[in-house]
Amino acid sequence: MASDTSREIERPGVHAADPVPDPGLPVHIDRVTDTDPVAAKRAERQVATMFGLAAILVLVTTVAVIVLPIDTLGEVQRSNLVIGVGLGGALFLIGAGAIHWAKKLMPDVEIVEQRKKHGDPAITAGARGAWDVGLEESGFTQRPLVRRSLLGAMLLLPIPAVVLLRDLGPLPGDYHASTIWDEGVRVLNDNTFTPIRPSDLEIGQLVNAMPGTYEEIPHEEHAERLAARAMSAIIVVRMEPEEIVPFPGRENWDVDGILGYSKICTHVGCPISLYEQQTHNLLCPCHQSTFNLADHGRVIFGPANRPLPQLALAVDDEGYLVAQGDFTEPIGPSYWERG
Repeated sequence: MASDTSREIERPGVHAADPVPDPGLPVHIDRVTDTDPVAAKRAERQVATMFGLAAILVLVTTVAVIVLPIDTLGEVQRSNLVIGVGLGGALFLIGAGAIHWAKKLMPDVEIVEQRKKHGDPAITAGARGAWDVGLEESGFTQRPLVRRSLLGAMLLLPIPAVVLLRDLGPLPGDYHASTIWDEGVRVLNDNTFTPIRPSDLEIGQLVNAMPGTYEEIPHEEHAERLAARAMSAIIVVRMEPEEIVPFPGRENWDVDGILGYSKICTHVGCPISLYEQQTHNLLCPCHQSTFNLADHGRVIFGPANRPLPQLALAVDDEGYLVAQGDFTEPIGPSYWERG
């Protein structure tokens, strides 16, 4: 049986140009704010109140960042709580105010418009006209209370971000390289907390170490103890003295081939102690920066852009390893030196 494909098949209720029947629009029901000016004013005040409270919370957040101390763990937690509640509440109120504005004050009349061809000047002019109508109907120009409160909240919103970015770290040149190392401070084994004698180290051995002044920090100051220990952590290695290529001015920084270096990688601050005793190379496990400890911690591979900070060592009257002083260069990532 042959079929005639050249003739369109007509179906009841479907026009040839429409894929589905037009269901039409439901009957529009006016809102209270559409018919009652008092209700509309009340909704306007509610929206403005939300935006105003958002602006106040933004200011509270900014003041909290500047005023609240963060010297201890408890103070940091309290500061973070105030900042989080303030900034989160401000964002919530701005969003809630915008939703309330749209649901109560903006037109909710259903509109259907067919897609038009792009590039037609008449269509472009019509789009501009529709934009102007939408701007007028939204009430943004006709409701100054809502407009001013929204603009105030949005203008204040970036301020905490600027303050928080400043809080990410010290500015270039604003970082002091001091740790709790000082002249005569003994080098302690990081595991046993016992002082180290040169005879305790064999050729090729690496020991994680810390300053003896760590024990002088009161246990009640737990956060300070942890920070001091992290910043002052070092590695102590021993090699043949004739294998050392000292940096000019550091000829007396070792003790019979025993060298001390910061344990913090100069790339992004990872702790490192992967030592290859034959080549004297120290490898960072995070991004594979490699330092030659026999050559003043010089970078020989990877993204680190400056040598590993070296700590000058000596021996005290009782035969224990001690520091000649503090580090003479910044500890940790190199961003402090940029700019």
